[in-house]
Parts: sequence; structure tokens; C-alpha cells
Amino acid sequence: MDKRSITDGYQLRAEQLSTEIAALRRRNRAFVAGELTTFGLALACLVVRASWVSSNWMWVVALAFVVAYVLVRQMDSRNSDKIEWLGSLFSVYQKELKYMQGDLSPFDNGQRYADASHPFSFDLDVFGRDSLFQRINRTVTTGGSDWLARQLSCQRTDSNDGNIEYIRRRREAIATLSDKTTMRADFMAHGQKGLIDSVAVREALQQTRNVSVSTFASSGVGMGLAVLALVALWAVVVLSIIGLIPAGVAVTWACVQLMAVLMCTSRSLRNIHNAFNRLNKQVGAYLELVRIIARNIDNRHVKIDDPDLPQLDYEHAEKPFAELKRILDGLDRRGNVLGLVIFDIFLLSDFFLLGRFLRWQRMDMDAIAAWVEAIAVYDGLISMATFRYNEPSATDAEMVDSDDVVFEAQGLWHPFLGERAVRNDFTVEDSHYYIITGANMAGKSTFLRSVGINILLAYNGLPVFAEHLRVSVFSLFTSMRTTDDLSRGISYFNAELLRLKQLLGSCRHQRRTLIILDEILKGTNSLDKLNGSRLFLQEIARWPVSGIVATHDLELSKMEDEQPERFHNYCFEISLSDKITYTYKMSRGVARNQNATYLLRGILEDPS
Repeated sequence: MDKRSITDGYQLRAEQLSTEIAALRRRNRAFVAGELTTFGLALACLVVRASWVSSNWMWVVALAFVVAYVLVRQMDSRNSDKIEWLGSLFSVYQKELKYMQGDLSPFDNGQRYADASHPFSFDLDVFGRDSLFQRINRTVTTGGSDWLARQLSCQRTDSNDGNIEYIRRRREAIATLSDKTTMRADFMAHGQKGLIDSVAVREALQQTRNVSVSTFASSGVGMGLAVLALVALWAVVVLSIIGLIPAGVAVTWACVQLMAVLMCTSRSLRNIHNAFNRLNKQVGAYLELVRIIARNIDNRHVKIDDPDLPQLDYEHAEKPFAELKRILDGLDRRGNVLGLVIFDIFLLSDFFLLGRFLRWQRMDMDAIAAWVEAIAVYDGLISMATFRYNEPSATDAEMVDSDDVVFEAQGLWHPFLGERAVRNDFTVEDSHYYIITGANMAGKSTFLRSVGINILLAYNGLPVFAEHLRVSVFSLFTSMRTTDDLSRGISYFNAELLRLKQLLGSCRHQRRTLIILDEILKGTNSLDKLNGSRLFLQEIARWPVSGIVATHDLELSKMEDEQPERFHNYCFEISLSDKITYTYKMSRGVARNQNATYLLRGILEDPS
């Protein structure tokens, strides 16, 4: 499948949904007309019965119209819900169409995760406008967004997950979800009106875990007494109706029972309500997400074995959330004072609600917590799977289980450039250094980012933008976009030094590192820059570090003459004639043509 076919598929589905929504809206207008008609006829029957017709059959006709009104109202509500759902699905496909057209504006760019001090994410445009995160992110929960950001900025060698098996399992999980286009769309549709707040759910669960509630309501004794009290009340009511006992006895019994229920439950239910403060919508959304996962992933026929997923019970996945939803609905209904009094008297609703909560707290709360974390992982994986689906030209990297730095790429290109990207072959050998020269805008910085971002994609089990990429697991550190910080009194040059110091500290604590540098010591004069760059490379070359260094300083390329077994020269050459020709192709050697003077002369000679 190519991008054209994927785009056509999105377009077709969006058109189908648009047609279906239009039909439902026409039906909605018919339902509104039906509601007005049935309500008006019911009212007319009552007026006629009261004014002119004394026959009792008019009551029956009026009741029939009331029933018809209720039924039409329910159908109208279901129809409106379906319109809302299909509208969310339509939004998913519309956004994917924009992505295929190169418009990333509908997607969160993750700017809040940007960190200029991070070993590589700031330099490689992982977060921010038009970033890798914005291209991948389709998360519907705040937990999923945070999980995805952690994965894209994770230094794999910092933890036990930096191994080939971890990456293989992640890749297989992404590939499996990539094939489930309908499931992914349904999942993403639940986030079209804003991110579901995972933090609020976690905090509510923690507060609820600490709520102190008497266990009497869920005990056998408590349940037995509640049932006896209900039977006794109904018996007294029946006896009072048939005249065997005074009606005052039933009223007194009901009042005493109401007071007993309120005294036993009100404080506990208030504490529970405060813990779950306005959480009903979040829980309902989580319930729908869990249903989508559980109905598509059963871990027997369709298995997702991502290393970040906890152990889950897919067969009974919906039960804890459904039960919590019923509890929250019960808590909300307590706001109706008249209903509260009636149901507490005749059904002991608060007592049984408290008992239901206690059983849920004891049996289902841990499952809810596990699923909240699992949904965050699934949320991020579905985003990754959508990226994989949308980029059919990308390929899976070949992961190499080696302690050395291994990077062998054929036809490597930058994922942000799309079809216009020029592809290059490049190999990094362990503890070797590659000096890359070239004119301004010749492609050096883009190539450096191509190397870094494809390594990052490979480590996350995502497809890479290369005809073939063979890579091992190692630490990555870049220094390409140093900025000053005037508020802290840090000049540009001082910021460069601090970044290099951070680089050295990182390399000391890593087994193997690849460093990617775009000009060393840009903030000083040419001779000082050359001497400092040589000193830095000579020092770090003694460590288990490999490096790619782009520079305008052609003198730095002489390090290949001094240590040809460690240093190698590559370049992006340009052609100067009547106009500048950029090939963006890498070759061995040192660039000879520069373009700054040429371009400046053109600006000075331009009469405009």
C-alpha cells in the first residue's frame, strides 16, 4: 500500500461518514417533529377530556400519546448520540487527511516536553512545532501523551530495557495495531473533544484508596439486616393499606428507617463523592477505551506483548469500570433530594450503594489502576501504529545485538522531508569519527538530524526512513542547537561549553555513545575554534565514543591525515556557475566550494 491508497481510504471513509451524519440529522428533525406532535396531541386529549368529553377512553388516548412521546424522545436521544459519535470519527479521518497533505496543525506538538538540556531531543526536533512528536501523537489521554513523550526521549542504555528483545516486542505490538485501522479510529475518536485527564483518575483512585468507610454495609450481617428492614417496611405498608394497622405506624417506620440509613451512610458517601469529584465523565471515557481494547485484543488470537504493559485480565476488563460508573451514577443521583428520600425509604439505596462501593474497593480498584496505566501504553502504541500505517515507504530497522556502535544505512533520508528527500548511504564504525564539510544549506545539518532521528525511531520499534538500516543499541548525544540564556547570564559561548561539559559527563557513564555535533565552539574566533575543536576530538577519541561532526572549518579535516585509522572526511559539495546547484548527496573527501560570498554578492547587486 502506498500513500495515495492510504489517502484515498481516509477520503472514502470521511465521505461515507459525512453522508451517514447528514441522513441522521434529517432523521433527527423528524424526531423533533414527532416529539412536538405527540406532546401536543397528549395535551389536546387532556384539554378535550377536561372541557367537553367525559368518557374515560380519552384518558387512554392521552396516555398512549405520552408513551409515544417518551419512545420518540428516546429514539431522538440515541440518534443524537450516534451523530455525536460519527462526528468524532469523521474528525479522526479529517485530521489524518490533513496529515497526509503535510498539515500537522490538528495535532498536539508536545512543546511542554521540550528540554534544551536533554541529550538529543531538543536538537532532533522531537518536540515542538512540526516535530516528530506532532507527527506521531494521536493520544487521547494525558497519560498516553506523557508515555509517548517518555519513549521518544528515552536513552535506552540508561535502563534494563535497552536490549534487542525489548525493541522487538515493541515493534511487533506496533505492527499488530497498525493493521487494526477501525479499532484505532474508534479509539482516537474518544479524544476529539479534549484529552482525558489520566492524572485526575489516578489522584481520585489514590484518595479513594485512603477513604475510611465502615465495612458494615458490605458484611453479611449488614446485608441481612438491610433485607429484613426492607421486608418489614413493605409488610407494614401493605398492612396499613389494607387497614390492619394504623397508617401512622408505616409513616413512623419509614421516617426511622430513612434517618437510620442517612446516619449510617451520609458521611461515608460524602467522602467518596469528594474523592471522585466530577470524575464520572472521565470514568465513562475510560470504560469505552477499555471496551475497545478488550474487544480487539484477547491475548489468545490477537496478542499485544509490549514490555511496558502490566498483566491484564482482558476477559473481564470492562467489569471494574462499569461497576465504578454505576457507583458514580448513584452518587450523582443523590443530588435529587426527593428521589433520595423515596429510594432510601423503600429501597435503602444509599446503604446498598455504600456496600457496592466497598465491594468494588476490595475487589476491583487494583484492576482499575492497572488498566489506567495500560490505557496510557495502548494510547501511545496506537499513535505509533498510526504513524507506521501512514508511512508505508519506511522500513523496519535490523537491530544488531552488539556492544559496539553499529550504524549502517543505505538510502537514508529525513522523515520530515517526504518525497523530496535526497537519500544517502552512510556507515559509522565503532570509535571512529566522521568530519563532514560543506557549504551553507548544502545539507549537513539535515543529514545529522536524519541519522539521529532514525536511530530514535529504530529504538522505539518504529519504521525508519531508509532503504535499509542496521543499528545496535547505544547512547546518543547531540549538540546542534545551543542557545544563550540572558536571564541567567549565560552567553552563547558559555552555553556551548556547558553543553560540551554535559556531553563529556554523559559519555563517562555510558558503555558506548554516538555523538553528533554541528560545529564545535561556534561562539569564538576561527583559530581558537579550530584549536579547541581539535583538542576536544583528540581527547574524546580516547573514550569508547564514535562521532559525526559537521564543520565549516576545512582545517579540521586534516585530522584524517594525522589519524586515518580513526578520522574520516565526508562532504556535501555544491556546484558554482551562473547559479548554485545543491545536490544534497554525500561523498568522500573535503568540500571545496563555499557559497557565503557568492550569495552575499547577489544580495548586494540586487537593485530591489
